[in-house]
Amino acid sequence: MDAFYVSVELRRRPRLRGRPVIVAGTGRRAVVTTASYEARRFGVGSAMPAARARRLCPEGVFLAPDFAFYRDASREVMAIVRRFAPLVEVVGLDEAYLELTGLPAPHAAMRRLRRTISEDTGLNCSVGIGPNKLVAKVASDAEKPGGFVVLSREQARERFKSARCGLVPGIGPKTQERLRALGIETLGALAAAAPQELAARFGARFAAELQRRARFEDDGPVSEERKVVSESRETTFDRDISEVRELEHVLERLVRALCAALHEQERCGRTIGIKVRLDDFSTHTRARTLAQPVSAAEQVGPVALELLRRFAPPRPVRLLGVRVAGLARQSGDGEEQLTLLAPEAA
Repeated sequence: MDAFYVSVELRRRPRLRGRPVIVAGTGRRAVVTTASYEARRFGVGSAMPAARARRLCPEGVFLAPDFAFYRDASREVMAIVRRFAPLVEVVGLDEAYLELTGLPAPHAAMRRLRRTISEDTGLNCSVGIGPNKLVAKVASDAEKPGGFVVLSREQARERFKSARCGLVPGIGPKTQERLRALGIETLGALAAAAPQELAARFGARFAAELQRRARFEDDGPVSEERKVVSESRETTFDRDISEVRELEHVLERLVRALCAALHEQERCGRTIGIKVRLDDFSTHTRARTLAQPVSAAEQVGPVALELLRRFAPPRPVRLLGVRVAGLARQSGDGEEQLTLLAPEAA
C-alpha cells in the first residue's frame, strides 16, 4: 500500500489531500510513522524524529497515529487481496505476498486488483512481480506511488546494481557500515565481492546469505501462515527516568495494554521479555520462558516486573518495553501453537 497510514487518514479527512501530512507521535522524542508524498518532498521520512520533521516541514499537518483505525482498513484491503490469488501471505498491515503461479493471466489479474482496491476503498497500492519474494518486494517499492513493476531476477540485478546494499531486506544499517569498511557500497559490488573476504568479516554462512540477497536469489515460499512471533508494547520517554518506582508504574501500564490486545486476539505466549534503552542509547533485553502460555496481566506483569528489578537499570532509562512471545492461539480446547520464539539471551 502507498503511504498507508496517511492514506487512511486522508480518507476520513479529505480536506487534507494535497497537503504535507505526517503521522507521528506527540512526545518530545516521538518519531514519524508515515509521511505523505507531499511531505517527503521536504525530506521527511519514516523513523525520523518528529521534531526534525517539524523543522523540515513547518507547514506540515501532524496527526497522531490511530492503529485501531489502520487495522480496520487493513482488514478491508486484505479481504479484497484474497479474492485475487489462491495463496496470500500477509506480512504487515499494508503489505502482502501473493502466489501467482498457475494463474492464467497474472499481470492482468494484478492490474485488476490494484484497480479494485482503489475503487472499493479509496486507497492506492503498488505492485511488484518477480520470480521470488525478494525480487517482488524490491520491485513493489521501485516506482511508488502507484507503481507496477515486473522484473526477472537478472533484470533486478541489472537495475539495482548501483543501489545501496540496504535496498534489499535483511541488510540493515550496521551491516552496511561493516560492508563500507570493506569498500562495498552497492549491491553490484557485494554480489561480485570475493567470498573469502566477506567470510573473514561476517562468517561463511552470513557472507553467503548477503551475496545471495545481492544477487536476488530467494527460495522462500509464499505461506498463508502469518509469521507473528510476538506482541509488544513500548514507550520512549520525553525525559530520562531514574526512579525505579516510576519505571514500574510505566511497565504495569504497558503490560495492561499488551494483555488487552492479546485477549482481543485470543493469543497467549510462553516467553515474557522486557526491553530497556538507557540514556547512553545502549539497549538491553531480558526474557523468561514459562511452562505454560499466558496472556493475563496478572500473569505477565509479575514476571516483567521481576525482570526489570533484577536488571536494575544502572543509568537513567530512555525507553521501556514489554513483549510476549512464543505465541499460541487460545481455543476452547486449549492452545493451538502458532510460532515458537526462542527466548532472548539475558
